[in-house]
Amino acid sequence: MKWIILGIFLASVSYVHFRGKVRHRFYRQIFDHSGIVSPFNVFLYLFSKAPTTPYLPVHDFPELKAITDRWQEIREEALYVREQERIAAAKTNNDAGFNSFFKTGWKRFYLKWYDAHHPSASIYCPKTVALLQSIPSVKAAMFAELPPGAHLRPHRDPYAGSLRFHLGLATPNDDQCFIRVDGEDYSWRDGQAVMFDETYIHEAYNKTDETRVILFCDIERPMRYRWAQTVNRFLANTIVTAASSPNEAGDQTGVINRLFHYAWVIGQYRRRFKKWNKTVYQITRIVLIAVVIYGLWKL
Repeated sequence: MKWIILGIFLASVSYVHFRGKVRHRFYRQIFDHSGIVSPFNVFLYLFSKAPTTPYLPVHDFPELKAITDRWQEIREEALYVREQERIAAAKTNNDAGFNSFFKTGWKRFYLKWYDAHHPSASIYCPKTVALLQSIPSVKAAMFAELPPGAHLRPHRDPYAGSLRFHLGLATPNDDQCFIRVDGEDYSWRDGQAVMFDETYIHEAYNKTDETRVILFCDIERPMRYRWAQTVNRFLANTIVTAASSPNEAGDQTGVINRLFHYAWVIGQYRRRFKKWNKTVYQITRIVLIAVVIYGLWKL
């Protein structure tokens, strides 16, 4: 049984690794979060109704037209919370999903996050929140800010149960401000939307001297069968909700991010260890990984 589980895991990681034109090194892919959850994602890919392409036609999701039609109204609320400096990085290292982005100056204001509660969103952006709540396929949403000169490094998002929707709100309207998904570039424009599969490797650049603000949404991946859709919703509501992060006090912080705060504190000591002696650090890291794998194998 252990060999079967190992075989399924390695086959799933391999599928994720070779999916698309752009790839991480295989060693990184195995230990990347998208590699660890790859068996779940392969299930979602297998029964997905969406095309297996980096970008998807926005018109295939007609319910999202209500969002693009009201982009100027949404933009007004986005600019309001930006003026109030509420589009911001996590203040207490409690946003595991986007923690590395904050180092580049990237900021966010959550409007919705699966089954988590963000009262602040309804207070400051009532029209946008009401609109998003009226569309069941919108599972998560935020205003996302990318400052001049920023580069979000190549990465895969870990969960294949959703697709990513971006709507330009206040952008440089310049080809030098773009996202690259599986090697294909898309430049944001005010009032224009794009849909892509965030489990392909993607990165973002803002090579202009203007800030980019967009509406960033997770859209439920359509599945071929009702039972598969039920499984997808169960995974989202139980696991992804646990990764919720607050805008401010009173918003819900999921258990994953409560634990991540402590992991971040431990990580400060890890980084000091690595700085002290990189060779000893790498040897220790490999030994610890081997011990964990051996322990799991013996269970």
